[in-house]
Amino acid sequence: MAQFEEVSQKSKLHPKPEGLTLQYGTAGFRTNAKHLDHIMFRMGLLATLRSKKTKSTIGVMVTASHNPEEDNGVKLIDPMGEMVTEVWEGYATQLANAEQDSLLKALKDVIEKEDISMSEPASVYVGKDTRPSSASLSQAVLDGVSSLGGKTHDYGLVTTPQLHYMVCCCNTNGCYGSPTVEGYYQKLSQAFLQLTQNAPNRTDDQKKLLVDGANGIGALKMREMEPFLRSELQVVLSNDGSSGKLNHLCGADYVKVQQKAPQGVCMATGERCCSFDGDADRIVYYYTDSKGRFHLLDGDKIATLISTYLKELLTQAGLNLQIAVVQTAYANGSSTRYLEDVMKVTVCCTKTGVKHLHHAAQEYDIGVYFEANGHGTVLFSKAAQKQILELVKDQNTNDERKRAVKILENTVNLINQTVGDAISDMLVIEAVLAIRGMSVQDWDAIYTDLPNRQLKVTVSDRRVINTTDAERKAVTPEGLQEAIDSLVKKYKNARSFVRPSGTEDVVRVYAEADTQESADNLAHEVSLAVYRLAGGVGDEPKPLH
Repeated sequence: MAQFEEVSQKSKLHPKPEGLTLQYGTAGFRTNAKHLDHIMFRMGLLATLRSKKTKSTIGVMVTASHNPEEDNGVKLIDPMGEMVTEVWEGYATQLANAEQDSLLKALKDVIEKEDISMSEPASVYVGKDTRPSSASLSQAVLDGVSSLGGKTHDYGLVTTPQLHYMVCCCNTNGCYGSPTVEGYYQKLSQAFLQLTQNAPNRTDDQKKLLVDGANGIGALKMREMEPFLRSELQVVLSNDGSSGKLNHLCGADYVKVQQKAPQGVCMATGERCCSFDGDADRIVYYYTDSKGRFHLLDGDKIATLISTYLKELLTQAGLNLQIAVVQTAYANGSSTRYLEDVMKVTVCCTKTGVKHLHHAAQEYDIGVYFEANGHGTVLFSKAAQKQILELVKDQNTNDERKRAVKILENTVNLINQTVGDAISDMLVIEAVLAIRGMSVQDWDAIYTDLPNRQLKVTVSDRRVINTTDAERKAVTPEGLQEAIDSLVKKYKNARSFVRPSGTEDVVRVYAEADTQESADNLAHEVSLAVYRLAGGVGDEPKPLH
């Protein structure tokens, strides 16, 4: 077949190093950039097949998010802007690991299994981040698509969430928005400007926000978007990529893990600051208080702020819609208690990983999900959006209801529902703080995080640990859960769980309690139980104090 002839020829320009195997995970493929050329070509092939199968445009994003600059990676985006399905993650792994001489066989296997008509047209959108390796690697994706006769639109430098947005716009025939970077800026900024009209007396200080762009694509796109915001948000951008290295001593992941401000950001006491990660799909906020203490507002705090705001608006608008917050076992116990006991918001717990959260959030009228690392968004069901729009158009609604539902409508437009989006999430947070007249300190004071500690224990085989109840209970090895339960009882407001790593022979331990010392001691004691009952390797875990 002539079409495979071109694949055969072009794949020789993107040869696979013998013996190299990679796994497509939640974050796609990620490794050192010099091992990825063949992967990119093959993901171009796979995206073309996925497009023919779904009769839709598919996205391919070249990025390694919060990884160091020398790494790179690739993610596939499905028609509604969501992550590619698990079955196709499997195909990605098979195709990536096929040796050079069996590539065509692996390709034909997918075509047969999925019963793909090769005469179907194919359309693939490609985007890349600012890493030095991204230009040549995205070219390899384009080569892959063209060798199977697919059409491409190369968006060049975009954030990951922007490409998800473009794919969704294209496949909804513009109902979600216009599939251009300018269309994205216009949709978000118009919604933001309408929302800030509900907070007319803001001072310049209240409009000021320090943004750490992680020396990545988010900084570049924030600069482009600034004129659209017409100084309703006065962004002071640092780590803008002009001098520093991507994700080096900056970015959301650094701030979350190190619990300190990034380098290159000059914060005054009490100033509101936020950090994006390398591809701008995560965000965390922070400030320092008058005693110089650092305060982090992570994904749990963001989910709490947004969900309580939406719940108030639903009440004011008189809309009977169910709102839920989806969390993982890592969510701080204080946030869960505050949401359930004080705000009476439904909380649902699911396994770790964005796709599990996204899936669970789709079960509600309004589903809010954020991982603690700051990756998350809000999903509105079709029925919920329809009710909101009908009420906006209804002539008979009173002023209070009209105002509330108009704010809801603009909030829906401001949120990128396809995926976590640092720029969109930032604008939502800024609008909520403005409308509610809250400072970052007021937001932080909604609840106080319980002190916690995360540790890891190296084991000979992580598969000995099996969990249930959204990873909160260990089923095997025998006796481990009983040991954890009795250790937890020794401390106040305590809980602890263990789960196997998805990538290495390590068991992750989480513990929280009423004081940092108790959380540290509990984490250590649970680590010892894991080491003794689950085949620990090397020295016994040492106490933290």
